[in-house]
Amino acid sequence: MAQQHAERTHHFTFNTDGRPHPLENSLVAVTVLLGVVAVATAGFDRLHAVSAATGLAGILVGAWGQYISVTTAERFALIIGLGMAAFGCYLGMAHGGFW
Repeated sequence: MAQQHAERTHHFTFNTDGRPHPLENSLVAVTVLLGVVAVATAGFDRLHAVSAATGLAGILVGAWGQYISVTTAERFALIIGLGMAAFGCYLGMAHGGFW
């Protein structure tokens, strides 16, 4: 009998359990993106509303992602994104908040 060898792809994935998780991966990507935007805009005083809003959205999306996450890799990336979103939100609020 011939042995069948499964081809292994060596690309980065959050699906360390071998199953696809499209919703969870999307929440990870959105959380990290919102966190990056929140931190990037937090450095500018006049963009405090953008920083506060994107940071709050990142916190909410990241919290939902943590609630439904399946793998440790997803949780790790979500914590990084949540931290950035929270930092941006807090600085945005300190510079003037939503208005």
